[in-house]
Amino acid sequence: MTLLDLPQCFDHDGVRVAWGRIGEGPPLVLVHGTPFSSQVWRRIAPHLARHWTVHFFDLIGYGRSQMGEGLDVSLGVQNGLMAALFAEWQLDRPDVLAHDFGGATALRAHYLDGLAYRSLTLVDPVAVAPWGSPFVAHVRNHEPAFAGLPAYAHEALLAAYIAGAAHRPLGEDALGVHMAPWLGETGQPAFYRQIAQMDQRFTDEVEPRYGPMDFPVRLLWGERDDWIPIERGRALAGKLTGGRLTAIPDAGHLVQEDAPEAIVAAMMAMPAER
Repeated sequence: MTLLDLPQCFDHDGVRVAWGRIGEGPPLVLVHGTPFSSQVWRRIAPHLARHWTVHFFDLIGYGRSQMGEGLDVSLGVQNGLMAALFAEWQLDRPDVLAHDFGGATALRAHYLDGLAYRSLTLVDPVAVAPWGSPFVAHVRNHEPAFAGLPAYAHEALLAAYIAGAAHRPLGEDALGVHMAPWLGETGQPAFYRQIAQMDQRFTDEVEPRYGPMDFPVRLLWGERDDWIPIERGRALAGKLTGGRLTAIPDAGHLVQEDAPEAIVAAMMAMPAER
């Protein structure tokens, strides 16, 4: 299995952020969600790199970016990171493709930090209330107990949690890719840390601002998303896209694994101004 390479390191207010870049052409930024990393785009980025210069990075507290006790890894800091990376990369209105928390990050960066995009494609984003499962609430109330689970119990819970994001069974390779950052003495507590810091107030802060933008916005949604039902996507479409939503059959929340070709096709159908 070929993974994306993140050889670059960006210092964001003393926090180490890993990033990479491939391809040629106008800029495209990929933003992952939780509990994933930039590797969620590993089956998609190489196809897009034929037409764009594709930038990808790991959010603070995720993947190969810095993890650690006391670190703020909430949605409240990720939009600031995205704005800082845009400045570091000297990007002017790039295309953006974002999933899950990455969608919330891209929306917050637009409304709160003034980032402008050439286009914004959102895949099953966390964007409208209510969100957050009973499991999330339970971890928020008992984070130390979860962080201290025996490794075998944590691995079983983690595998079941990640597998639940996909509609089709995840292969061992894919499951291994998504589990890897959350294992070991650093990864296990980091997994529960990012869950404990999930807070709907960060989307409540921008949801009242949702409306037509001065660039195209596309919304893709897995029809079989058990994490964020497609009805929530239709509600968001009514606010952002005039009701337009592309439903992806036989795909769950993790469309990148269930139907990566649907994301590639949607991107390639964009107007050929590249």
